Amino acid sequence: MSNLKAVAEHSKVSIATVSRVINNDPKVSKDTMLKVQASIAALEYKPNRVAQRLRSTSKKTKLLGLVIPDIQNPFFVDVVRGVEDYAYQNNFAVMIGNFGQDEKKEKLYLDILQSENIDGLIVAPIHGKDKGIENLVKKNIPVVCIDRGLTDIDVDVVKVDNEQGAFNAIDHLLSIGHKKIAFISGNFRIPTYIERLAGYKRALSEYGVPFDENLIFARDTDYKSGFEIANKILELKERPTSIFSGNNLLTLGALEAIHAKGIKIPEEISIIGFDDMPWSISLNPPLSAVRQPGFDMGRKAAEMLYERILNPGSKKEKVILKTELMLRKSTARLE
Repeated sequence: MSNLKAVAEHSKVSIATVSRVINNDPKVSKDTMLKVQASIAALEYKPNRVAQRLRSTSKKTKLLGLVIPDIQNPFFVDVVRGVEDYAYQNNFAVMIGNFGQDEKKEKLYLDILQSENIDGLIVAPIHGKDKGIENLVKKNIPVVCIDRGLTDIDVDVVKVDNEQGAFNAIDHLLSIGHKKIAFISGNFRIPTYIERLAGYKRALSEYGVPFDENLIFARDTDYKSGFEIANKILELKERPTSIFSGNNLLTLGALEAIHAKGIKIPEEISIIGFDDMPWSISLNPPLSAVRQPGFDMGRKAAEMLYERILNPGSKKEKVILKTELMLRKSTARLE
């Protein structure tokens, strides 16, 4: 209170007015707001965030939660940027948790964010039957699922057309003569990869190429998995002529394995990744990839969450964004 009093005396207003400024009360005039903010800056006063929210008469924290599976993945970095961009423009702060596909870690972050009294949550569920997130929805906490949804409960979702994105990649490989196409996938508990496998299968079916489950390799979604799976693929007696990798970390691991063995891309093996990367064009050779609009997805998720906070009873929305196949030099026609 003494700090509040010092700010009030410095700006020649009441303590209550200082409190209203800190809590962004729209009834405070612009001149008073600026005067108090100037005093706060001059005195280097840092309001206690928890106490600030407890004092708020509107009970709105102006705080969003964002829980993602892998902050090392450049795709999710773009998602975070999109969420933060929209949140900042609408005077929200964002608390981020990175759970690394660890169910216990995800639960920890969900518990922390609930204790912080967040206004709403943007989350990529660990799998389609994520009970932790289902419980938040049942508690009427506004939730938007990003990149993947839930199978047993209606919730706002924004993601890309994973099936069509994978279909486009495999269709391209088939169109240039490849029939033995290995798929390095993430864990099939994650709905995203189930959808990408569906696109893979649909493309094969349209070309009359039999599906071979021995060409499907699913594990974790990290660099190490991509490297180790690609090594296994490259050592097969009848090596596939091409690889489709399920995300950009898997792609980087696969590329490392290919280069370590001195195998030439695309002369000896073609590769397409799901997820484009800013540096894809700088790789040798430049990488063909399925581009996801990560920034747009994050921004749209934040916009949907904002609307859900304002209109909690409105119909749930599912937004499916398009992917784009970026063809570069990592694939070649099979002679």
